[in-house]
Amino acid sequence: MLRPGLSMLWESSDAARELPERFGLDDLDTAGQWLAGVLAEHWGLRTTALTRLTLSDHNAIAWVSSDRGPVVVKFSAAAEHFARLAGTTQLLTHLATHGLPVAAPLPTRDGSARVVADGPAGQLSLAVLPEVEGDWLDVADLRAVHAVGACLASLHHALGDVDPGDAPRPLRTRLAGWLDERDPGRAPAASARLAALLEGLPELEDSPQLIHGDYRAANLLMRDGTVAAVLDLDEARADHRIADLAQAGTYLATLFRDWGPTPAPAREALRAGYESVRRLSPAESAWLEALTLWMGIAAIPPGDDGRWSAAVPGPAAASSVV
Repeated sequence: MLRPGLSMLWESSDAARELPERFGLDDLDTAGQWLAGVLAEHWGLRTTALTRLTLSDHNAIAWVSSDRGPVVVKFSAAAEHFARLAGTTQLLTHLATHGLPVAAPLPTRDGSARVVADGPAGQLSLAVLPEVEGDWLDVADLRAVHAVGACLASLHHALGDVDPGDAPRPLRTRLAGWLDERDPGRAPAASARLAALLEGLPELEDSPQLIHGDYRAANLLMRDGTVAAVLDLDEARADHRIADLAQAGTYLATLFRDWGPTPAPAREALRAGYESVRRLSPAESAWLEALTLWMGIAAIPPGDDGRWSAAVPGPAAASSVV
């Protein structure tokens, strides 16, 4: 779990300097006083302590003790994202009604899921969620990873009821465009294999729907081998379900500043868990191979120490390091 007090989620900046610059809040005590006023006014909550405040870009997560138990307050200063954040917060309520393990937002006095309030340096958008106890997913625990895969399939089923908004460009177009224009050439053998796979990929039968978009260890709380909570739907978008499964398999092991590839056994357990709830079609299986290869190549960072390039799936992996 994140340490008590004021901290940065993944950046190396000084949190004590960034808090006033990004949010207009001088320090942890000032933040606690401001939050107490907003939570009392809009949620009718009486707070007793702000125990932890973590910053991430122009977003923040606060852990607060209150008369209704421990809660988590997510707030943002990024006004251009307020409408999107309102939508994803409502999405949590939708998923909770379908029995999915999410932290359903506490409604305000007027029944809203989210509030835009005046902050010391401008408007801030806030949502209040119940704190869920659990530990972040450990991808070495294959039983837990299997449960995570099954949960993703159930999540896709519930998200299929929601209007996804604008459809993305076809997957084939996106993949071909990346190979032609954006491939940095860090794994040429793997890229050549991907191009060959693309030629023979069948058409997918399903239409794009809403997907999670950031399904990984940092957004999965586990308890006793089961999923206690799926967190952070702020990256939800319209795409094919198989794209979400491939992305999850690529980034499942990532935790804030610990950014490493997903071991092959965990990728296999994730798929097995997913298929225990929803079987993949032959077309989806073919696309999963190609998408996993694509995302594995794209994830290789400049100056890779060998971890990501060695994790590129398929027989081309051994010859792809350059």
